[in-house]
Amino acid sequence: MFVRIVIFSVFASLTGYTSATLNAQPAQVGWDVVWADEFSGTELDRNKWKPEESCWGGGNQERQCYTDRAENIRVKDGLLHLKARKERFTGPDRPPEIADRRNSQKTQQFTSGKIRTLGLASWKYGKIEFRAKPPKGQGTWPAVWMMPAGNVYGGWPRSGEIDILEGVNLGATCEICAGNVGENRMISAIHFGNYAPKNKFRDTRVALPSNALPSDDFHVWTLEWGKGLMRFYLDGQKYWELTQDDWDTASPLANANPVAPFDQPFYIMANLAIGGGLAEKNNDKGVAANVTPAEFQVDWIRIYECGDDKDTGLACMQGVKEGK
Repeated sequence: MFVRIVIFSVFASLTGYTSATLNAQPAQVGWDVVWADEFSGTELDRNKWKPEESCWGGGNQERQCYTDRAENIRVKDGLLHLKARKERFTGPDRPPEIADRRNSQKTQQFTSGKIRTLGLASWKYGKIEFRAKPPKGQGTWPAVWMMPAGNVYGGWPRSGEIDILEGVNLGATCEICAGNVGENRMISAIHFGNYAPKNKFRDTRVALPSNALPSDDFHVWTLEWGKGLMRFYLDGQKYWELTQDDWDTASPLANANPVAPFDQPFYIMANLAIGGGLAEKNNDKGVAANVTPAEFQVDWIRIYECGDDKDTGLACMQGVKEGK
């Protein structure tokens, strides 16, 4: 999601998953909840989240200003609502951690919401799980993703990035999607390697077994992350696995550490972007005139730690070992 260079690899999975071909998520043995937000109140919990206020487009030429307003971020009816609106808005160009000395302003044609645990909470290894309903529409780009809390190995992407869910143009025209139902696949990705343009990433796309639109209902996404191993699940079915052989970092600070950069604490974010390189160029149709208002709804987000193996997290991940 962050500063995505629009040079795409071949996606690893284009056909969706079935219980016959991919293992179900193992029993939740040993995972202890260490952080959660059920969004059960009437206001965003500021002890857990900081809304981002920026208009720079995330390095992806996105078209929204993120604001800290009820019009864009609201907790209501047991849900987090991140809402994109069509409105001209001027705000700070960059978020505080990358603001320039000029403190420049920028104007965009859309507003939306983005919340982060940056500076409040981060985790090294564990299970990250959430229940959410992404919006549909040409130009929508909802995401739940993670970035390094400390950039131990240097700036993006040397210290890594983990994209658990990205939903791009759901329901819009998709010439290669199964069943001719429109874009019904969701993206997961990791970013790593060296500074752009030598950055690298791996990604995959997954559809529901029924080829239904994920924007029609709530679904549960899960990342199990241990030392040198990541496993991604949708509604309890595993659709992607990565090992330390699938990533690297060019940072000399890694000292030939084979699991770097994904061996440091990461914080979590949820946002709804409008437009940008991935959404607009994915099928060369730009942003639909009627795409807003659009809303990304999140029911809950929970973070688990492996109680018997806090150092690597692997002891809670041994239920699925095909190919090992």
